[in-house]
Amino acid sequence: METFDALVRAEFAPKNTYLNTASTGLLPARTVEAMRTAVESAAAGQPTDMFADVEAARASFARLAAVPVDRVAAGASVAVYTGLIAASLPAGAEVLTAEGDFSSVVNPFHMRGDLRVRAVPLERVAESVGPGTALVAVSAAQSADGRVADLAAVRAAAREHGARMYVDASQAMGWLPLDSGAYDYVAAVAFKWLLCPRGVAFLVAPEDFGGLTPLFAGWVAGEEPWDSCYGPVAELAHSARRFDESPALFSYTGARHSLELLEELGVQHVRAHDLALADRFRAGLRELGVAPLPAPDSPIVSVPGLGARRDGLSRSGVEVSDRAGSLRAAFHLYNTPADVDRLLDVLAG
Repeated sequence: METFDALVRAEFAPKNTYLNTASTGLLPARTVEAMRTAVESAAAGQPTDMFADVEAARASFARLAAVPVDRVAAGASVAVYTGLIAASLPAGAEVLTAEGDFSSVVNPFHMRGDLRVRAVPLERVAESVGPGTALVAVSAAQSADGRVADLAAVRAAAREHGARMYVDASQAMGWLPLDSGAYDYVAAVAFKWLLCPRGVAFLVAPEDFGGLTPLFAGWVAGEEPWDSCYGPVAELAHSARRFDESPALFSYTGARHSLELLEELGVQHVRAHDLALADRFRAGLRELGVAPLPAPDSPIVSVPGLGARRDGLSRSGVEVSDRAGSLRAAFHLYNTPADVDRLLDVLAG
C-alpha cells in the first residue's frame, strides 16, 4: 500500500499555498479525471452509469460515517435536510442551538415561525438541554473559528431529557472520526473536508426515520426508482434513500473517487496530519506575539483582527478566509509544514 504522503502527492498539486478547505476543498486528480470522462461520454451520447456512482458514493460515506448504508440519504444541501427535520417538529417545540452556528443548521428552524428556537454559547449547549427541549441542533465543528463541540456531553444531556440530536458535520467529516450512528440525525456537505465537487451532501437518518416525512420525494426516492417515474410514487424506498434529492450526477461521479481516497488514507491519519499543521501555526503565531482564538484539537485556526490581511495574502499566493474580521486558516491533508511557514512569513511581513 502506498504511504500517506505518496498517495497525497499523486492526487494534489496546488499552484499556491491553499489553506482554505473550510470554504472549499481541493479536488483529487482521480475525481477530476472521472468527471471529465463522464462529461465527455455524455457529450458523445454514451453516458456512463452515474447512478451507480451515487450508490458507490453513498456506500463510501456510510463507511466513513460508521453507519449502515441504509441509513444514508444522498442530496445536495444541509439546509434542505435541516428543513426536513424542522418540518417534522410539532408546533411550539423547543430547538436548542449554538450561538453563531452556521445558518444552514439553524435558519430553517427560525423559518417555521411556530417553534421556540433558543441559542446559547457552544460551551453551554449540554447544560442548557431541559425537559422542554425537543431537538438539539449543533455543528460538530464551528465554521467561524473551528471550535469542536462536546458531542458526547450533548448526546448524554439530550438522552436524559428525551430530546433528539442533530449534528451538522460539514466542518468535521473527513478529518474528525465520527460515530454518526450515535446521533439521531447527521448531515454534511461534501465539498469541504470530504474533497468532493459541490452538489453533494448526505443525511444520516435514524433506523425508524425519526418522524421525518419525505416531503420532496421524487422518483429517485421510490423503492424501484425506474418504476416510480409517473404519478405518485407507489412504494417509497425502505431505506433512508426515501429522503434522496434528485442527484447532481456529474458531482456524484467525482464524489465516489474523493470518498474512496479518504478511505484509503484513513481519517485517523488525516486528523493527525491536519492537527499537527494547525499546532505548528498556533505556535508560530505565539512567537509573533499574536493570539488565535482558542480551538484546540481543530485544523481550523481563527485569528482575530487579521481578516483584513486576506486580500494581501491572496496576492502573495496564500489563500485563507476572512470571517467577521478574523483570519481563518484551515489545514488539510494536502498541506505541508512549508505551507504553514509560508503563511507565517507573509504575516510577519
